[in-house]
Amino acid sequence: MSKKQIVDTPKAPSPIGPYSQAAVAGDLLFASGQLPLDPATGKMVEGDIQARAHQVFKNVQAIVEAAGATLDDVVKTTVFLTNMADFKAVNEVYAQYFTAPFPARSAVQVAALPLGADVEMEAVVKLK
Repeated sequence: MSKKQIVDTPKAPSPIGPYSQAAVAGDLLFASGQLPLDPATGKMVEGDIQARAHQVFKNVQAIVEAAGATLDDVVKTTVFLTNMADFKAVNEVYAQYFTAPFPARSAVQVAALPLGADVEMEAVVKLK
């Protein structure tokens, strides 16, 4: 049995548990949920929901690029919010990272996220 291919980049935060930043299966990359953590410090970024959303998307982008892809190759995202009232503000940031044709997406409100975060995103990417 072969080992799983994983993606690990210092440009995204280190996992806070027993998981990889991303795993490759065939021609798909599955990026783990990214929190608004600064990869240099491992700390949550300060600011409003948009500042934290920007960090989440930058973290996902770093993982996608480490796998040799771009955000244009993302086919599905899931955005987790602890407050659906933040949906519009996060959408405004999302539109700065993804362009038409947009990936498929789910956005769900959850009771809580790790480390007290209020936004998280995971992605599925079609590798070339």
